[in-house]
Amino acid sequence: MRLKSLVGFCFLVFVPLAVAVGPNEACDLPRGLQSEISAKYSGAKLVSLEDLDGDDRSFFQKDHGDACPGSTKVDFYGDGKPTLALVLTTKTGAKEKAELVLAHQVEGSWKTKMLDTADASPVPVVWSQPPGEYRGVYGKKEIRATRPVVVFAGYESWTILYAWTGNRVTKIWLRD
Repeated sequence: MRLKSLVGFCFLVFVPLAVAVGPNEACDLPRGLQSEISAKYSGAKLVSLEDLDGDDRSFFQKDHGDACPGSTKVDFYGDGKPTLALVLTTKTGAKEKAELVLAHQVEGSWKTKMLDTADASPVPVVWSQPPGEYRGVYGKKEIRATRPVVVFAGYESWTILYAWTGNRVTKIWLRD
């Protein structure tokens, strides 16, 4: 009887710990997209919670829970087709860079487009926001987005917003 109690106790205590420290399933990409990213962005790694320092991880989780900081679903083009904004990091020598990539599934295959690059210190994150009116950091530029937008940010440093205007991607700096 004691053995059953001990096994039950261990299961209740250690299984949740293993799940909590395991890989972030929110960062799992669809199979076809994973192979497209591997082929087109060789050596690139999708940003995960483990890549963020303690403060940045706390900031991200406060606003986005256990979402993946390197991937967000967004109906960027307004066509209802699967679209993800991704932050991929690559290391060249001692320097690490981040790329913001938009992946759009069209007729069963994934098409990717690099929107921007940044230094990977701090490690940038991505999320989406609803359509709306967005004003740039200096108040000179404004975007009236009719579709959800993508936000690319390096915490305590910079934030850039990207919107589809129907024929091209427009960006504004929300924080510099």
